[in-house]
Amino acid sequence: MDKYVCTVCDWVYDPEKGDPDNGIAPGTKFEDLPDDWLCPICGVGKDMFEPQN
Repeated sequence: MDKYVCTVCDWVYDPEKGDPDNGIAPGTKFEDLPDDWLCPICGVGKDMFEPQN
């Protein structure tokens, strides 16, 4: 599963870890995150994330 990085604050969404503080279970692919999910650090939407190389 691909990791995605926030282009604003550089926080990395790792699907293996999920975002448990915001109700996202480990193993959740980035594509499967709810449309209203926001970066837990800076609060931007999914459209501000890019695949991490």
